[in-house]
Amino acid sequence: MKKKLLFLILFSTNILFINAQMDAKFYFPKKDLKSIEWGNYEALNLTIETDTISVLILKPTTAPKATIFYFHGAGGNITYYLPLTQILVENEFQVVMVDFRGYGKSTGTPTHKNIATDGQLIFDSLVERPGIKNTVKIIYGLSIGTQIATLLAKNNQNKIDGLVLEGAMASFKEIAIFYAPQAKEFLEKNYISPYAAEEAIKYVTKIPKLFIHSREDKNVPYSQGEMVFNNAPEPKVFLEFKGEHLYALKYEKEQIIQKINEMIKNASND
Repeated sequence: MKKKLLFLILFSTNILFINAQMDAKFYFPKKDLKSIEWGNYEALNLTIETDTISVLILKPTTAPKATIFYFHGAGGNITYYLPLTQILVENEFQVVMVDFRGYGKSTGTPTHKNIATDGQLIFDSLVERPGIKNTVKIIYGLSIGTQIATLLAKNNQNKIDGLVLEGAMASFKEIAIFYAPQAKEFLEKNYISPYAAEEAIKYVTKIPKLFIHSREDKNVPYSQGEMVFNNAPEPKVFLEFKGEHLYALKYEKEQIIQKINEMIKNASND
């Protein structure tokens, strides 16, 4: 997430503004698109209300070991994250990437509320789709994407087989306080997170969970990842890596692939 995140909150003392209008301070969508180097993919456009949501499904060259629903960070759009998700596809995972409203080809404006409702609608429309329906299903959240990923995991445990959280934020409130410590007292009293990974994770009891975080992460504190992990029931694993925010797959590809393969093995044995 960008350094400018949330500094504008210091200039507002309107509680209604803080709770209803601050969403824009969390999201930094880009409309420019990077080239797609992976040749085997399918692009979808889903209509929700009056907006169009862009979805990209990257497919391996062989039958997928699992389908990973991938929810990216606050900046860019799905094409910015292709160098990371291509690592998963090269290791025989099918990856579903979603651009919420305002990102990439998607129209509209992202808010905490519509990302939550849209995420569930998108998941519902794709989970029974041919090519996905009969695969092992894993949700992977990255940075701010860990919020919707954890909420979806909580509400769909009977439909998925694992959850991966990389660079997990504890909540929108906690990351706001991190970026604006001068406003800590005000935020604690007045800002309400509509959903929070640190709370939702307590109810994700039926599936294995992998948490990935770096102590060198300057964008989301390691302590927040620890907080979410500590609140999570078993089964769970914490993988610490060395490197910057967002890039665990770059530095610890083998370990991450191994842990996801273990999730798949456990799902097959159930």
